[in-house]
Amino acid sequence: MPEGDAVLRTARRLHAALAGAPITTWDLRWPSVATSDQRGAVTVEVVARGKHLLHRLDRGITLHTHLRMDGSWRVRAPGPPVRDPWARAVVGAPGAVAVGRRLGLVELVRTSDEHRVVGHLGPDLLDPDFDADEALARLRSTPQRPLGETLLDQRVMAGLGTMWASEALHAAALGPLTTVADADARDRLGALVGDARTILVAAVDGPGRSTYRVRARAGAPPPAEHRVYGKAGQPCPRCGATVRSVEVGQAPTARTLQWCPRCQV
Repeated sequence: MPEGDAVLRTARRLHAALAGAPITTWDLRWPSVATSDQRGAVTVEVVARGKHLLHRLDRGITLHTHLRMDGSWRVRAPGPPVRDPWARAVVGAPGAVAVGRRLGLVELVRTSDEHRVVGHLGPDLLDPDFDADEALARLRSTPQRPLGETLLDQRVMAGLGTMWASEALHAAALGPLTTVADADARDRLGALVGDARTILVAAVDGPGRSTYRVRARAGAPPPAEHRVYGKAGQPCPRCGATVRSVEVGQAPTARTLQWCPRCQV
């Protein structure tokens, strides 16, 4: 699943292509909103909130999309109608057309009601006004919960997925099965929050998940900034022990993280 850095880059790309221009193409291929027509509206902005995309129009309407596991938005020059069978949303302006492929969610909400769809999220790690104290408070609200499961809960902090959660835990030298209470007793929660934010902010302008997926499919190693993610069976770059995979959470939402059982405790 694309993580916060990839979603923010997507929002920036859509904003650059569409903001300030009237919508000339509006084709939502999603049953609940398929008959809507916002042609003539002007895109005010496209922003990211955690892993959610909010495309705000001057009519007080927001197009809310989520990439889920395989979704993406692509921007192309205007041309023939989009006949892509995986297209779930097509939004065009005079100079560009944005195509949302394999999206996991497409809905329209009033901009004033955006809290209904993103209000449950914790502090966004990529928000310039990120509230570290609020993030710590949310972490501490479930003291016996394992850190790996907690970091993936978007209600605690928004933006992390398995890739950057693995890397944040490694940077903080904390294991994914270590409880919040144990980490707090060792005065390590603040460092974990700080490392998570630093890593995700740095990733916004780095290779990110999309590059990683392309390289992984080609059989090449992950980018250099991945110290444990995708490296199960390889030596830990910090202590040399073998990196392992571990499942966190409960089915059907259990996820797999990578970690070093020697130096992440």
